Amino acid sequence: MTRMFSSRPYLLRALYEWTNDNGMTPHLLVNAGYPGVDVPKEYVQDERIVLNISPSAVQDLVIDNEWIFFEARFSGLSRTIQVPVSAVIAIYARENGQGMAFGGEPGQGDSAPPPDEPQKHSDSTGQKKSRPDLKVVK
Repeated sequence: MTRMFSSRPYLLRALYEWTNDNGMTPHLLVNAGYPGVDVPKEYVQDERIVLNISPSAVQDLVIDNEWIFFEARFSGLSRTIQVPVSAVIAIYARENGQGMAFGGEPGQGDSAPPPDEPQKHSDSTGQKKSRPDLKVVK
C-alpha cells in the first residue's frame, strides 16, 4: 500500500485561504514546546502560543508540507517565525472561532520526531510521512 503525505499542511493552506476569503483573521494555535518551534518565548503560555497569520500581520508567509515561515512584529521588533506543521494544534478565525483543530499527529503528545531542520523558505523535501488518523470534527 502506498503511504500518503500528511493532510495537515494541505488543510492549513485551504483553511488559511478560506478564512481570508471570508474577511476573517486566521490564527494558529501552536505547541510552542515542540522541537523546532521558533517563536518569541515571552508570548508563550502553558507551552502554547496563538499567532495571527493574516496578510496584514505577517510578511513572506510560506506554508510548505513540513514548515511554516513568516516575518512578524512583536512589540515593534521584527522576528522570523518558524513552526513545524506538526506543531500546529489548530487554525481558526479570530472573529468567530470557526476552523479546525488537529489531533493524533505529531505535536499533540506523540513521540514522533520533528521534521528535519528546514532550509529557510525551502520547498518540501518530499519525505513520506506516517499515515494520519481520521477524526470527526464538529
